[in-house]
Amino acid sequence: MKITRQKHAKKYMSFYKYNFGFREPFQVLLDGTFCQAALRNKIQIRDQLPGYLAGATQLCTTRCVLKELESLGKELYGAKLIAQRFQVRNCSHFKDPVSGSACLLSMTEEGNPHHYFIATQDQDLATKVKKKAGVPLLFIIQNTMVLDKPSPKSLSFVQAMQANQLVPEHQKQSIEHLKEEQGLVKESENRRKRKRAGGPNPLSCLKKKKKVQETQQPSAAKKKRKRKRNRAKSEA
Repeated sequence: MKITRQKHAKKYMSFYKYNFGFREPFQVLLDGTFCQAALRNKIQIRDQLPGYLAGATQLCTTRCVLKELESLGKELYGAKLIAQRFQVRNCSHFKDPVSGSACLLSMTEEGNPHHYFIATQDQDLATKVKKKAGVPLLFIIQNTMVLDKPSPKSLSFVQAMQANQLVPEHQKQSIEHLKEEQGLVKESENRRKRKRAGGPNPLSCLKKKKKVQETQQPSAAKKKRKRKRNRAKSEA
């Protein structure tokens, strides 16, 4: 069961890497519900998540999530302690805090430019995340963290992009990055440089031949003049 789960995660990660430009370290935004579920199921998020996603991760949260956990009191005190260990990302609700779910949802607006994962147990938040293209969703089921399969919104976005033959900028960068990793770009550049350095210059060769012909003509004229002088001596 664990091997199958990891295979699915690898497949889904390849989808987000190729189509939406996700790169390490993967930035994961966590809310209080996910931290509480991890505490209840004795899951070490910092230790286990990088292995599951097969790459370095940055665990993040927001001020709104922390303030929400503080307002809920002792019941979520353990979850608050866990969330306080993560990096705090700046949100647009510094003066007027909102709920944790609304804050995390706002962090993925405009096409999720920072490539955030959303880790939550909130079903309402998960439903709204699935309506956005290119936002991976993490949740906990039966003492294990699970990366949800790409949403229909993400799949339809990729299909439309392929149908219109549109290549977004982040995908161009990922293609160039893959070429550099395979060494294709360096080899092609080296071949071009070698051809330019080793190729002969035909114009220089033609100029040299003209000079040789010009130097040969006066020598032939001198020989003819000598022959005329010899004939004159014999007649005398």
